[in-house]
Amino acid sequence: MSIKFRLTIMNFLQFFVWGIWLISLGGYMGQVFGPLEGGSIGLSIGRTYGSMGWASLFMPALLGILADKHFSAQKVLGISHIIAGIVIFFATKAANSTEMYWIIFTTSCFYMPTIALNNSVSYALLNKFSYDIQKTFTPIRVWGTVGFILAMWATDLTDWKSTTSQFVFASVAMIITGLYCFSLPDVPAENKNNNQSLSSKFGLDSFVLFKQKKLAVFFIFAMFLGAALQITNMFGDTFIRDFGSNPEYQGTFGVEHSVFIISLSQISEMLFILAIPFFLNRFGIKHVMAFSMIAWVLRFGLFGIGNPGSGVIFLILSMIAYGMAFDFFNISGSLFVEKETDSKMRSSAQGLFMLMTNGIGAIIGGEFAGRTVSYFTIDNKVQWTSVWFSFAGYAFVILILFTVIFKYKHNPDELESINH
Repeated sequence: MSIKFRLTIMNFLQFFVWGIWLISLGGYMGQVFGPLEGGSIGLSIGRTYGSMGWASLFMPALLGILADKHFSAQKVLGISHIIAGIVIFFATKAANSTEMYWIIFTTSCFYMPTIALNNSVSYALLNKFSYDIQKTFTPIRVWGTVGFILAMWATDLTDWKSTTSQFVFASVAMIITGLYCFSLPDVPAENKNNNQSLSSKFGLDSFVLFKQKKLAVFFIFAMFLGAALQITNMFGDTFIRDFGSNPEYQGTFGVEHSVFIISLSQISEMLFILAIPFFLNRFGIKHVMAFSMIAWVLRFGLFGIGNPGSGVIFLILSMIAYGMAFDFFNISGSLFVEKETDSKMRSSAQGLFMLMTNGIGAIIGGEFAGRTVSYFTIDNKVQWTSVWFSFAGYAFVILILFTVIFKYKHNPDELESINH
């Protein structure tokens, strides 16, 4: 079995285990815990998703140090998955949203670092077996998105999204993934740079990049877009399921298979990846980032006017817009960081980009989204149109500020040199 195939399996499993519960968790919490708390639990859901951001602030660096200095990386990856799998099983016993918060936070402390560790192990093994990493890893990583989509479909079509079965499924899948990691070739700790300061080990030295105005502005907007990214993860499923309380929409495909509908977002994401090289070369990073923000406005606005009945086309268009919103932000942003930072700082800079989006951005997004949903909840009924239009307004303000404040001149020749 070739190492490419083995890494494809690993990347598939890496995101399969996340797709089982990430999208359906919010809907499950609203369904199970909402009545127990006598009203909207929007803030509780937002903070539970925000806990992934808190975990992303410190755990990836901590486990990265273990993999770099003390233990083989594939073993750290495997152990992390197994521990996350054990912890998430206890979600089946959560009696309220507070217990669920701590279970998801602890699960995230061990799962979130595996995303970076998965990349590190993949890069190391491809290099070990003399593959061109840039050409080889992308088609391998695409199978991670396929895994995420298939997990969503499995959870939706079995209706495990509405029961604790999703957490049992996730637990078993995570443990299997962890055991699989132990079968990979060894990626030993190198024990290098032992004289690094603690701040360097945790990537804090990358904050020096904020001294460069262009990068500082970029990272701040990356944080705000990171907040937008979390919103539909938290409430997309809850929103569509909520139509089931209206007799007009009961039994519609959208209500019965809300997670399946949302999975169209990930399919769109896969397709828009193919369009990125053209858009980057033709329009430049600033415009591509602006396109992403326009897509976020459409993502939220179309949710605001959509429904699972006659308005299902607007929900589908929202899912299509998500592909552009997500890909054009993440990939163009990563490329911008790669081009604008010194080679000695590039790894730290990429880590800072992730920290601003998946860490601080996720925390802000969780709190902001939760408070917004709670604010627009009247007599235990969420006014979803107002919620989504508020989020669309947020994205529109970010778009206007970005186009005015962020200064960048597109040079196709520079971008071409990076691509090659």
